[in-house]
Amino acid sequence: MTERLAVGNDLLRASARLTRWASRHASFELPHAQARLLALVEELGPARVSVLAQADNTSQPAMTTALQRLEADGLVQRVSDPADARASLLSLTPRGRATLDRVRAARLAAVAPTLDALDDHDIARLRGAVEVMEDLLARFAASAPNPHRKER
Repeated sequence: MTERLAVGNDLLRASARLTRWASRHASFELPHAQARLLALVEELGPARVSVLAQADNTSQPAMTTALQRLEADGLVQRVSDPADARASLLSLTPRGRATLDRVRAARLAAVAPTLDALDDHDIARLRGAVEVMEDLLARFAASAPNPHRKER
C-alpha cells in the first residue's frame, strides 16, 4: 500500500473511531441509528427514500420504516417532489434540526473535557487538521459529485 493510501486509510479509521467514541459517551434522547439517519437526511435532503436507502446501504423497505419513525416523532417531513408528483422528498423539520443540534452538542460535551485539557499548541494542531479535512471534503465534492443526491 502506498503511503498516500495508508494515510487515507488511517484518516478514515481515526475519524470513524472518534465519531463512534463520542456517540457512545454522549447522552441524548435518540437512538444512535436515528441520530445518524437525521444527519444523513440533513446532508442529502430533501431526498427520496430510495436515495437515502442507497446512501445508507440499506433496503428501501428498511429505510421507509426508519423514516416513518422519525416522521411520527415530527423529526422529518415529506413534501411532494416537484420533479415527480407521485414521489415525495424527506427533509428535517425544525424539531428534527433542534434534535440533531442537541445530539451534536452532547457529542461535543463528551469530548470537551479532553479538549479543555489540551494546550494551545495541540489546539492549533487540531485546527490545522480540521482545515485539512474540510479541504479534502471540498475536493471530494468537486471531483466526484454525490451519486446519491438527485439533481433538480
